[in-house]
Amino acid sequence: MNRPAWAEASDLMREYYDTEWGLPVRDTPGVYERIVLEGFQSGLSWAVVLRKRPAFRAAFDGFDPQVVARYTEADVERLLTDPGIVRNRRKVEAAITNAQATAAMTDAGVDLAGLVWSFRPDDPKAGADLTSSAESLALSKALKKHGFVFVGPVTMFALMQAIGILEHRGVFT
Repeated sequence: MNRPAWAEASDLMREYYDTEWGLPVRDTPGVYERIVLEGFQSGLSWAVVLRKRPAFRAAFDGFDPQVVARYTEADVERLLTDPGIVRNRRKVEAAITNAQATAAMTDAGVDLAGLVWSFRPDDPKAGADLTSSAESLALSKALKKHGFVFVGPVTMFALMQAIGILEHRGVFT
């Protein structure tokens, strides 16, 4: 398989690329998890977040947004002492805020996954060499209107690549 350099960096990265990266994620818990992980990745390498992913899943109740939305300050403190995850208060609080926004959207009849996928460009192969796009900027703005945080256009572009909204396999920069 022809992989980009980042996917050849380790067995873990190869496995992630071969079995998950760029493949469609269309369910709300899956999209919520990816938004959270992309937020935690900010300023770090994806390999760090990927290595800690099992601990993230355990710490955040399997990324069930309905459960995480009910987290309290005690949960924030618990998460900040968990050595298995990235212990950054702003990122932990963002994960909870984004769960609350997801839950509010669900209560209002808006599906997070459907909203995110609605920003798929007409040509999903265009812009494979970019770090953001008009669509990722629009998605960022739409999510912020729903109360999300840590969802800037570069982070949303990475999300769009990771969950298959943008088709880019075989195009590497």
